[in-house]
Amino acid sequence: MSLPDTVRIREIAPRLTFQNHTVPTEVKIELVRRLIDAGMRAFELSSFVRPDLVPGLADAEEVFARVPRVPGLSLGCCVGNTRGLARAVDAGADTASFLLSADEEFARANTGRSTTDSLRELERMAAFAADQDVVLGTYIIFAWGGPTGPARGGEELQPLARRLLDIGVDHWILADSSGYAAPPQIRELVTAALAHVPPGNLTVQIHDDRGMGLAALLPLLELGIHAIDTSLAGSGGHPAMPGSHGGGMCTEDAVQLLHLSGVETGIDLSGLIDAANWLAGEVGVPGRGFVRQTGCVPSAARPGTPLAFTW
Repeated sequence: MSLPDTVRIREIAPRLTFQNHTVPTEVKIELVRRLIDAGMRAFELSSFVRPDLVPGLADAEEVFARVPRVPGLSLGCCVGNTRGLARAVDAGADTASFLLSADEEFARANTGRSTTDSLRELERMAAFAADQDVVLGTYIIFAWGGPTGPARGGEELQPLARRLLDIGVDHWILADSSGYAAPPQIRELVTAALAHVPPGNLTVQIHDDRGMGLAALLPLLELGIHAIDTSLAGSGGHPAMPGSHGGGMCTEDAVQLLHLSGVETGIDLSGLIDAANWLAGEVGVPGRGFVRQTGCVPSAARPGTPLAFTW
């Protein structure tokens, strides 16, 4: 197994979790501050979308304005149209990712547009972004299938990939939004995407709905993907899909696996666990990760808790 020395973890909880849990802006800023203190430098901070539909992210401009600025910080967001992109540019976003669904039914339910109409909107956005100081990319949500339909493979990605390149958008976030993919499916779809764009242009975001999230991590690194999206405490959800799991791959679990595999993230695991426990306690989000419940794997520098054993 050939793994890179370093990987960039991007924390998406400020968007994915707070789109589903409405909290004061101060709570969001405090979460990001704690994560910055733990060494996190890349964030998906919010979405510039209709506040009546996603009230939890109505404060996107304020969040961008108040986040502490430190060297190496990268702030991204989601956008749904040119108007949202203009708001993101004004707020100072470094990157903006269009919410493009590979699932036609979800596309119509979520935005009122077909996937084809969404691509036309993205084309207008690309023309706008050409003169702006922002990197415009796109999600491909439900890239591996879902939310109710069958799994998708690499062949089904091809026409969408070619259309995106025709538009001039070559930074993609492949999202397994329903957690369909085991390692073989991860390899197949990512390999198909890499036939169109270089590894540095791909981010992969796994939602751990079916418990296979961590299994995808090392195969991604073997394929040369060095940008991974994760969500603190495995939190997240969609406001229009109550009851769905919707959580991202758990950040602290992913970081522990990477560190034990000899891959550096620049993130302090203890600080990450403290932030995850704070998030679960302060906001009451369901915490689905393991390491914050059971503790880190002990080491000489970080011994385990004393044995408490009685018959």
